[in-house]
Amino acid sequence: MAEFKEISPNAPIGAKVTNWFENRFPTMFAEYRKHMSEYYAPKNFNFWYFFGSLAMLVLVIQIVTGIFLVMHYKPDAAKAFESVEYIMRDVPGGWFIRYMHSTGASAFFVVVYLHMFRGLMYGSYRKPRELVWIFGCAIFLALMAEAFMGYLLPWGQMSYWGAQVIVNLFSAIPFVGPDLALLIRGDYVVGDATLNRFFSFHVIAVPLVLIGLVVAHLLALHDVGSNNPDGIEIKAGPKGNRWSPDAPADGIPFHPYYSVHDIMGVGVFLMVFFAIVFFAPEMGGYFLEYNNFIPADPLVTPLHIAPVWYFTPFYSMLRATTDTMVNVLVVIIALATVLAFLKCKCSMVLKIGLAVAALVAIALLKTFDAKFWGVVVMGGAVIILFFLPWLDHSPARSIRYRPNWHKWVYAVFVIWFLILTVLGIMAPGPIFGTPSLSWLTNEVVAMVGTLVYFGFFLLMPWWSQLGTPKPVPDRVTFKPH
Repeated sequence: MAEFKEISPNAPIGAKVTNWFENRFPTMFAEYRKHMSEYYAPKNFNFWYFFGSLAMLVLVIQIVTGIFLVMHYKPDAAKAFESVEYIMRDVPGGWFIRYMHSTGASAFFVVVYLHMFRGLMYGSYRKPRELVWIFGCAIFLALMAEAFMGYLLPWGQMSYWGAQVIVNLFSAIPFVGPDLALLIRGDYVVGDATLNRFFSFHVIAVPLVLIGLVVAHLLALHDVGSNNPDGIEIKAGPKGNRWSPDAPADGIPFHPYYSVHDIMGVGVFLMVFFAIVFFAPEMGGYFLEYNNFIPADPLVTPLHIAPVWYFTPFYSMLRATTDTMVNVLVVIIALATVLAFLKCKCSMVLKIGLAVAALVAIALLKTFDAKFWGVVVMGGAVIILFFLPWLDHSPARSIRYRPNWHKWVYAVFVIWFLILTVLGIMAPGPIFGTPSLSWLTNEVVAMVGTLVYFGFFLLMPWWSQLGTPKPVPDRVTFKPH
């Protein structure tokens, strides 16, 4: 047993209380020092670093509001919609809690998308932070599962038919698809069994996984240290500052400096968040679709079924994967193989191996239905993010020191990702009403966007090495303000 630390009888009451707890719970104080007051973060963080703490804030909002919603919600196909209406109309403050939860779902994806983009810009996935990035991608995957299962719970028209479409996609998987779809639904159609399963996962299973991944993400981050806009390892630089001779010279304690600094981001975020909650909780039908205010009816299909906006980029990729898309992929693989034969300076054995692999890929593409490849593309769009640390071969970590044209590559990627988001909301068919542009359909544009999305990652080992990077400074650049 450790010896108790003594404190002066004349010490302030706050110091006495702290000393009392520290003597009885020293582990908590040690962890506080490790992860807060003695965790040295780079001193040049900018506004892009608000979004990690905002993601934690939204997670807390979702958990707290979810607890209060569960108190009144009935996971029963006959009563679910009525229980939501009861929460909205009769529970004191129920409308406020429900709108906070629904707005929080969209806010969660906004801050997570921006948080991931910051990592993409500054190379926060590069060595030694591969595990930090992988845990982050796993959080994103769990968040998508959590959002999809929660989307079914209001049991409105879009909830019901959206779940019907997504669950039926699993039936496209060869051999095990129909049984897998039946296992997920718990019945031959989306019904009471499906609602109960999704409720259990949304309220208990996935949140536990999500919290565990968040803890792992933070622990891995604090073990290797935070990245910064310059992409420079402050731990590898000179040591010693006003707080500790062993601390990085370019580091400052996370608390109180960044914990207080983040309050500004939290304040701005909460103003926008509550403005939406009070004045535009449906956000024009994008956060809460109008069809979802109609009770689920298995006999009436909505004219246009689309998921919530944060799923639409991947939904666009799913819809874009048609027989035409498969044929385009066959042509691309054939051309890439011919180019490899002509340009590659490798041995003939390797060239023959590439040709055989290309023939196998083409045979697989033509063997299975385009619907199956749509599911593969939609899932692959998320899975490919896990491999980003091994795809980027640029000598410079941060976009600040990469060739200027790299910024245009990132800009094109972001623009096409936003285009895919919009296309997923729109109904299939021609985008413009002009007869001369009738060929310009939603699917054709989404096909181009899908190729750009995957091309950005799959060609990254090649294009990330092109060009001459700018000189990277030895220490972080920082202008006091």
